Amino acid sequence: MKMVDVGDKPRTERVAVATARLRMLPATRERILAGKVEKGDVLAAARLAGIMAAKRTPDFVPLCHPIALAGVEVTLTPEEAGLSVRVQVKTVDRTGVEMEALTAACAAALTVYDMCKSVDRGMVLEAVQLEHKAGGRSGTWQREAEAPSETPAPRVRGGKRKGGARPSSRKRAKRGG
Repeated sequence: MKMVDVGDKPRTERVAVATARLRMLPATRERILAGKVEKGDVLAAARLAGIMAAKRTPDFVPLCHPIALAGVEVTLTPEEAGLSVRVQVKTVDRTGVEMEALTAACAAALTVYDMCKSVDRGMVLEAVQLEHKAGGRSGTWQREAEAPSETPAPRVRGGKRKGGARPSSRKRAKRGG
């Protein structure tokens, strides 16, 4: 395992955009938008968390290069099912900022969850994904537009499974523990 050597690569302008979604109860979204969450301004805290996470990405992701960021923009937008998070990160450096954008989107969404978990533990963080990247040797990449689809129903847990015990239980039994 090694960190990729980017020393010979030219410094170029690079941009990445990542998104995430938070599904939540409508009442939770309304409390956030009305500023009625006990811990404070959820949207401001989430934006700040996203910016801080982008700056600290190499501390969380092994082998990720530290990069001098030129800009980080975190936007949270209300949706019918909750909130969407969009992060744009820019740099002029030798490697891309995809990991910084993805990390920032996760941190912003997790901050919303943390600040609102007392009223809605059922929130779901989903669809964390890279939407766009530009710059560097590989050029520009853009996620293709996806047709709108219904969010799949949550899987029901518990009850009897075909074949008896859970597979992990069988493995433990065979090992004697």
